[in-house]
Parts: sequence; structure tokens; C-alpha cells
Amino acid sequence: MSTSANGNSSLSAVRPTEVAKLDRVVIRFAGDSGDGMQLTGDRFTSEAAAFGNDLSTMPNFPAEIRAPQGTIPGVSSFQVHFADYDILTPGDRPDVLVAMNPAALKANLADVPTGGTIILNTDEFTKRNLVKVGFENDPLDDDTLSAYQVHRVAMSTLTRGALEETGLSKKDAERAKNMFALGLLSWMYHRPTEGTERFLREKFAKKSDIAEANILAFRAGWNYGETTESFATTYEVAPAKLNQGTYRQITGNTALAYGLVAAGQQSGLQILLGTYPITPASDILHELSKHKNYGILTFQAEDEIAGIGAALGASYGGALGVTSTSGPGVALKSEAIGLAVMTELPLVVVDVQRGGPSTGLPTKTEQADLLQAMFGRNGESPVPIVAPLSPADCFDAAMEATRIALKYRTPVFLLSDGAIANGSEPWLIPDVETLPDLRVEFATEPNAEDGSGEFWPYVRDPETLARAWTVPGAAGLQHRIGGLEKADKTGHISYDPDNHETMVRLRQAKIDGIDVPDLVVDDPSGGKARVLALGWGSSYGPIGAACRRVRKEGMPIAQAHLRHLNPFPGNLGDVLRSYDTVVVPEMNLGQLSMLLRAKYLVDVNSYTKVAGLPFKAEELQGVFTEIITSTEAAK
Repeated sequence: MSTSANGNSSLSAVRPTEVAKLDRVVIRFAGDSGDGMQLTGDRFTSEAAAFGNDLSTMPNFPAEIRAPQGTIPGVSSFQVHFADYDILTPGDRPDVLVAMNPAALKANLADVPTGGTIILNTDEFTKRNLVKVGFENDPLDDDTLSAYQVHRVAMSTLTRGALEETGLSKKDAERAKNMFALGLLSWMYHRPTEGTERFLREKFAKKSDIAEANILAFRAGWNYGETTESFATTYEVAPAKLNQGTYRQITGNTALAYGLVAAGQQSGLQILLGTYPITPASDILHELSKHKNYGILTFQAEDEIAGIGAALGASYGGALGVTSTSGPGVALKSEAIGLAVMTELPLVVVDVQRGGPSTGLPTKTEQADLLQAMFGRNGESPVPIVAPLSPADCFDAAMEATRIALKYRTPVFLLSDGAIANGSEPWLIPDVETLPDLRVEFATEPNAEDGSGEFWPYVRDPETLARAWTVPGAAGLQHRIGGLEKADKTGHISYDPDNHETMVRLRQAKIDGIDVPDLVVDDPSGGKARVLALGWGSSYGPIGAACRRVRKEGMPIAQAHLRHLNPFPGNLGDVLRSYDTVVVPEMNLGQLSMLLRAKYLVDVNSYTKVAGLPFKAEELQGVFTEIITSTEAAK
């Protein structure tokens, strides 16, 4: 790229470079939490998506609003894996690490494979910054980086030079160094540039000088790649051959929000999100607040309890109530969820799981709320649980959770997690005609079985056991619901022991009878596999990638993934018993494994991890290989 006197950019070859064709690349941008690594990674990802690559991303950032500058706890990173074929994970190890300071280098160096590429902002490698993170010597001068391909780039200096004529202060000019890095990487991997320049002009539409400064820095990074002798090779990753259709890059939280919008349209009901901001679920509120034109009403309450109270009130009023939170918020909402169980009203409870307990690890991922969702209420209060398996799958999971809530008149847990919520991948935009019909029929006439002409709210559909639902104020349909135990059919308050037994069993039977698809098993060996890898939630990608690697080594392994965690698929017991060994990787201490053992009396090999980070395909490959080998040896 060259820049003319009027500031317009054009592509031109300044010097010949070797072009290497690759099928996949993993890049990690890392720097201080104020260096704009999330924006940089997101922009690179957007251009990869526009180019047609399959991709998967993993943002990783501190929980503090402004962590100590230049320290390891303050390091923010964004990893993107893009390829010319379908991929399942953000990648185990970065092929390229862009480190904006010594802290970013030290925090991420162990993940870079031997021979990997490291691009360093040398301006930040001062004695003070090195001491701050425990480097006794400058790694640029000793053998610390001898096993890697290292490119030293004075990004801060070069960015200031590119913006010298803009009149910006030195400090303000340096803030654009992330765009310099983005420009350099865009040149290295032949990424489109028009989208990023358009994005910057739109983002800073009210500050045109800032927009142009960032664009100049972006072009300077590109030009540096073109003119420096440091980079002798550029790389090409061809577009992926995905199923035909229209795609867009999407994060899990955005896909989940779109699923709720679509559910509102397909049901004909207004959606009310009653919520309180909490990491990593807040983006659902942010996204839904943009869609008032689709009948979406968002209410940011003063606390978690008020949020779910408003959502449940909306459902009582004939809308669909939704509340979004993370584990700590679920703890506060538990009594109101129990009220939703008792009143048998539709409610979607979105739990974007994060590391716990208590405040725990707000920006890190975990799958440790399964037992909380299953049992975290007083009394016998069963609740269906649906878990998406990837960012794009959040759309379908939200539609499914809504279907169950409306059809069976019940609160439903939608268990996402931080890796899914913040990660992104291509999403095949569905044809509206293929979306399920979620319309419901409200009761409009008295239904008392004794001929009294009254409305009995707990008269049930014989197929679903869902109770009758009507809009308050409907003439002749006055009724009472609340938290006290209800008499069967009439809904009157009842302390009768036999009635309580009846109602508890009816509520449980309703959940047990929810229509859930059978579990599908992936076994390319045609039934030869004796080991089954079973997962749920965001473990889908690492498990699938590990199974691919194991099969490539000639070892058969079957894979299955649970979207419905309560009730389980009807064929799950038969599937589990048909394998010699079942291994369940989870980002908790074995919660699903415990449920499977208890319900099906089948031994399960539990492999657990609670590090705040997703599984790596290579670690699960080792686990599966060992289990297959031991299973074969025991035959």
C-alpha cells in the first residue's frame, strides 16, 4: 500500500516478497489492558470473516477496569484462529505473537511453539518495564528468544513519526500503535483493508482527527511491512469452503440476543429483558436494547432480584420474560426462579458462566454452574437446562430455550459461558421461513371442570402437562397464583399433604416429559470405537478437534455432545452403556459426570480443568489417546 499526497491509499508492490500458502494460522495480539488489543483482534477477525475464512476467537482480559500498567496481571490478549477449512477452536498455541510490551511477552511466551514468530514493540523494552515483570536481563539481548523468529519493530516511534504532522500530542499519537500493529499483520496475511478504514471513520465519526490519525497509523504499519527488509515472506490463507449461504461474524452474546429477538417474532410476544449488568453477560443487554422496533423492552434494574422480578411480572402479564446474569446473579435470583416454578410461568434465565465462587474470575470462563442450575433452589423445583455449544449456536439455543419455556410453562436455564459469550465465529444467517413456530394460545374462556364457570389456572394440557395461561384482566378469567402451594386445577392455596405430593410430582413429570431430541453420536469408524468422548457447552470445540487428531493417528473414538442437560435425551442411557469407556471433559470438578453416574449407574472417566481457560485440543488428544490405549489393553 502506498499513500498519495491527498491521503488516499492504493496497493502497490514496493519490493518482491515470497508468498507462502498456509491452510491455517493462529495469531495472538497481547499488550497492556489500555493498548487496544481487543479492538485490534476484533478488526483482524472481521477482515478474516469478510475474506471468507472460517475462524474462531478467544479474547482474554483482566477483570479490573484499569489493571496496573505494564504488569502481567494487566495483560490483555486476543487470539484468532483462521483457516481455509472448518475449524472448531481458537487454536492451542499462537503461530504469531504480537507483544506490545515486556509483560505481554512474559505472560504469553510459554504458549509460543518453537520456531514461532514473535513481533515485539521494542520501544517498551525499557529497563523500568523489564524490572517490573521480573526480567533480569533484556530478552532482546540474551538467548531467551533464540528458538523463535523474532521481529523487532519500534511501533511507538514509527507511529509517532507517521502522525507527526497531525498535531496530536506524543501521548495521543502513541495510542494509535495498535493500529500500526494491525496494519503490519494485515500486510503479512494479505487481509483486506477497506473495511478497517471504513470502521475507523464510523467509530470516530464525531472526532474526524482521531479517525484519520488511526487510519494513518494503520497505513503506516502496512507500509512498514512493504518496505522493511525484516519481513521476507508474506502468507496467504484461502477462503474456507463453507456451506452455501450468507454469513456474518458473530459473538455468542450477540447470537443469543438475536435468538431472543427471533423468538419474540416467532411467538408474537413482546420480550422483556429484566436484568442487572454483570460480566460476561452485559453485552446481551447492550444488544437487545438496540431492537425496540422488534418489540424488545429492556429494563436495567437496580439489582439482580429486581431484574428477574420484572421479567417474571412480564410473563404474568402475557409477555415473555427473560433475565440475564452470571453465577453470582443466579444465587440472588434463586428465590424468584422458585416462584416461577410454582406459578408455572414461562421465563428464560440466561447464565453466562464464569469462574467462581463468589466474585471469582469475572472475565474468565468456567462450566461450574450446572449443579446450581439443576438444584440451586429450595424444595423440589425442577427446571429445564439448555446449553449452546459454540458462539453461533447461541442463536438456536435461545430459540430452543424459548420453545420449552412457552410450550411447557416453565422457567428454563440457558447455560452459556465466557468462552462462548466473548468468542466469535462465522454464523450462517438462517432463512426466516425455517424458524420454528413458537406461537402460544392463551386461555380465553372459563375452564372449570365442575361447571362453575370459573377459570382454573392449573388445568393442564394432557400431552405437555402445561397449565392454562391467560392475560390478567381478561373478563371472567380471574384467578390467583403466587408462591404458596396451589391446589391441583383450581389454584387455591392448599396445605393438604396429598395435594402437595400431587403437585410436586406433576411439576417433575412436566419437566421429565419435555420433548428432547435423541443424542447423536459421531463415529466415522462405523461402530468400531469403544471409547466415547461426551461433552457439553463450550467443550464441544476442543473435544471435536482432539477427536479429529486422534482419528488421524488411526485410533477410533466416538464423540457426542449434550445440548439438553435437563431432561437428558431419551437415548442417553443406551448410548452410554454401548461403549466400554466414557470420558467427560468439563471445566469444573466433574458435575456432569456425577449426574450421569447417579442417573444411569454407568462409570464415567471425568477429566476436569478449572483454570479459567478453555481446554486445548492437544491436552485432550493426550487424554483420549491414553484412555483408548488402556481400554484396548484391558480387552
